[in-house]
This record gives sequence, C-alpha cells and structure tokens, in this order.
Amino acid sequence: MHPAYNRISSSGHNSPSPPQSPLRGSPRLRHTRSSNNKGSGKFLPPPKTFAQRIAWILLSVLLRRQGVFLFAPLIYISGMLLYMGTVSLDVVVPDINSRPPPGSVYRSPQLYNKLRPEMDADNFSSDALATVWRHPYKGGEWRPCINKSEEGLPESNGYIYVEANGGLNQQRTSIGNAVAVAGYLNATLVIPNFHYHSIWRDPSKFSDIYDEEYFIQTLKGDVRVVNKLPGYIMERFDHNMSNVYNFKVKAWSSIKYYRESVLPRLLEEQFIRISPFANRLSFDAPPAVQRLRCLANYESLRFANPIATLAESLVERMKERSAHNNGKYIAVHLRFEEDMVAFSCCIFDGGEQEKSDMNAARERGWRGKFTKPGRVIRPGSIRINGKCPLTPLEVGLMLRGMGFDNSTSIFLASGKIYNAEKTMAPLLEMFPLLQTKDMLASAEELSPFKNFSSRMAAIDYTVCLHSEVFVTTQGGNFPHFLMGHRRYLFGGHSKTIRPDKRKLALLFDNPNIGWKTFKRQMLNMRSHSDSKGIELKRPNDSIYTFPCPDCMCRVNKTEEVKPQSPP
Repeated sequence: MHPAYNRISSSGHNSPSPPQSPLRGSPRLRHTRSSNNKGSGKFLPPPKTFAQRIAWILLSVLLRRQGVFLFAPLIYISGMLLYMGTVSLDVVVPDINSRPPPGSVYRSPQLYNKLRPEMDADNFSSDALATVWRHPYKGGEWRPCINKSEEGLPESNGYIYVEANGGLNQQRTSIGNAVAVAGYLNATLVIPNFHYHSIWRDPSKFSDIYDEEYFIQTLKGDVRVVNKLPGYIMERFDHNMSNVYNFKVKAWSSIKYYRESVLPRLLEEQFIRISPFANRLSFDAPPAVQRLRCLANYESLRFANPIATLAESLVERMKERSAHNNGKYIAVHLRFEEDMVAFSCCIFDGGEQEKSDMNAARERGWRGKFTKPGRVIRPGSIRINGKCPLTPLEVGLMLRGMGFDNSTSIFLASGKIYNAEKTMAPLLEMFPLLQTKDMLASAEELSPFKNFSSRMAAIDYTVCLHSEVFVTTQGGNFPHFLMGHRRYLFGGHSKTIRPDKRKLALLFDNPNIGWKTFKRQMLNMRSHSDSKGIELKRPNDSIYTFPCPDCMCRVNKTEEVKPQSPP
C-alpha cells in the first residue's frame, strides 16, 4: 500500500517547491524556438530593408519586454506633441459669450421697450375691474361670527404689561396676542407700550394710532383693560418700570406654557412684565384663545379719529376718481424704497451710482451685516428665487398684462421710492391716473402725520383695505394683515393679487416673448390669485391672515360652521 499523500508537510518546516516560471517572451517566439529545436518549424522571412530591420528589432524588444507597453501612452503623447509642433495653431476660434441663467438679470426695461407698441395698441376698456374676481365664493361665502361675552368677569389674577416691538402691523400682532393671553389667564391687561424702532423711528404711543377708549369698551365683557397700573403696585417698584422683573418668553410659546409657567408667577407677584412681546404665542391655539385674538384684531382695534378721518376722506377721493369704473380702484403695496432695495442685495439698472447708494444704505441700516468675512451675495440667484422687490416698471407691465388698461385708477401705498424720478416714469406712462396719499391729500392735511411712519402706514392701510383689488409685491406684515382683514370684510375672499415672482423673473428676462404670450401668462396668474383668494387656516397659519374658520362662519352651506362661544 502507498502511504497517504499530504500536500502540507506534517512538520510544518518544509513547503512544497514553487512551480517553474513560465518561459518569458511571446508564445509565438516560444513556439518558433521549440519548433526550430525539433526541426519541424518554419523560419519567418528575414527583413530585407534597413527600415524593416529597425522595425523588427523594436518589435522584438517590445514583445520580449512586455513592461515597455506601460510607456506606450507617454510615447504616443510625445509623438503627438512633436507632430503638433510642426503645425501652425493660428486657427480663428469664435468667441462664445455664455448667457447668464434665465431670470438672473434685470432686463425689464428692454422688455418694456419691445412690448410697448403692442401693449398700447391693445389698450381697450375690457372692464377688468368688474371681471377680475370670477369665482370669489365658489366654496361658499363667509361672514364674521365672533360672539362677545355678556357675563361679568371673575376677580382678576393680576396685571400683565407687555412691550410691543416692530412696526405698525407687528405691534398689531402683539396687541392681539396680549389680549388672548390676558383673557386666558383671567388677568388685567395694561395698554401695551410700543418700543421705539430703529428703522421705523416712530415714537407714537397706543392712543396716537388706535382709539384707546373704543378698544377698552369693546373688550370689557371678555378682558379687563386699563391704561395704567394702580399706584399701589408701582410703589412696590419705586414707580420705575425697569425695576420690574422682565419675564422672558420664547417665540411661538404654546398657551400651555403660559398656564404652567406664567400663571403661577402672576398669582404670586400680581404683576407680570413681558418684553419684547411680538410673536410670543403659537398660532396653533385652542378655540377660546383664537376667539380673543379675532375679537381684538377685527373688532376692537380701530384707528384713532385723526387717522381714520383723513384715511376715509382719501378713500372717497379715490372712488370719485374711479367713477368711470363704478368707484372701483386698485391698491398696490410697492416696496421699492431705498432700504428695501439695499436689503434685498439685488442689482437693477442704476450702474455705479446704484451700487454706491446701496452700499451706503446697507452700512447705515445694517452696519457690517453684509460685509462679514466669508459672506457671498449672489444677486442672480436672489432674482431667480423671486426675492427681488418688483420695480414700478415691472408692476405696470404685470398689471397691463392682466388686462387693466390705462384708464384704471391706482392707489400706490409706499414710502419714498428709490430714485423715483427715473423709476416711477414708466409706471406713470402706463397708468396716468395713479395716485398716492401725498397726491390725494394736501400738505396741511398730512402735516400732523408726516414725521410718524406708523401713522402714515395706517393711512395707506385704510385706503388699501377698501380697494377692489389689492396687489402685494414683496410680502411682509403689511400685506399679510391686509389680506386677512379684507377676507373678514369681503365674505372670506382676500381680493388680492399675489404674483409668482419666480415666474415673473423668467418672463421679464425673456427677449423672445411677445405681447400675446406675455398677456396670456399674466391672465393665468391673475386667475390663480382669484382661486387662492379663499383659503382656510391651517394649524400653523396666522388668524391675522386667515380668519376662516376661527373668526368667520360659512353661509349658503348645509354644514354651516357654528359661531364660537366665549369660554
């Protein structure tokens, strides 16, 4: 018997011999060599010319030393470079100017010049103001239904004092939220104090802007409101409000936080101060809290008599100037003031002068904010994303495309327009009946309000509120509050045009677009605003913009929403 065969030695010291290395060189040469040794092969014909012999030698070396192939790319590149060195490269290459991404450059003036002949030829009275809202109540009309409490209030748990910050409408948010918190905690609300804002620069107090007595009387069945703290409480703090502990509340705090954290301190101290107090209450609140917000914003807050009187006069003057349209006019909130243009970081057509003006404005208003190391500003991307404020020219083009002809009356709500002499000229060419509060009112009528930005904004607010069409061009608190207030007054429909600014950026930068195509796009945009006019509040939306269904009830429907009862 043969012993068992092991591939690995049991001693572990010996290893099997490695296999023989294969013959190096080409298999063809090995075959030739072995055939010659056996005498059975045939020799390749020997090279005859000198060139053939050189080629044969090189081929033999390459075949015998296959690693040389690693240098083949280098040999190829070297040969190409030697070849190209003998060829003239003086070839004319056409310059290719790559166009910036569509919508990234302000080219609206060029588009205006192109479309103006067709636009003027198409100017006919189409009664656009009468047909702009084709389906305002397709989901059913709404009506205000905020019930006021007629019962007496229990003994107060203490006083709440808030300091509202921001401009006119941010302060309005603070007032509504303060009423809601005070009512929910059964506290007495002290008339809110307004912070002096570095941008608005308006020292106005509550009674300078709103009818204070009316505010207190309207809320008396739901929330106690006083215009000052009792003397015995102020004595505890040496009549100095800065000695009072300031309760810091996080933004968008829930009403549960006020019940669990603020109420115990209120019961203990009998006086709570909260500053700042703007967006310090979540929009997702229970019905009892929402009802108080609705009551404060839509029923209790009305402008002080001097503001209301002048504003109502301007509304009547606008209706008189719009008699050919049955008293209907358009209100446009135009945000093209110097600070807005500077903050947007967009580039328009003002060249070096504009650049210098904007740099100076940014440094004045936001010292160092826009020049921080590493901050990159891309104006083209800002425009593409619809973040640039619309210019007066762009607003005019948009409205003419939407079917409003040059006989349409427009009220322009705005601060001081940047470079107004140049930028306003195209809009006035398209809408010669345009008016502002400075054009409607005399200098004597405006003088009591001239140096108070919040009071001037309140006048604009009222004239815009009663227009047939409101056009918002940049967003912010002013248009959001107006949309909600208009829904409250006009059966749930905001009657507001909210343009798609991303789409507008592309259209204004399209050199090939014609008037008919542009007009079709604008009419579609107008129709979209109509269909979105009635929107219901979602959980995290504001009742100040979406009063349905928290502040309003549906009518002409079998499933009518019941009005909210007081808690």
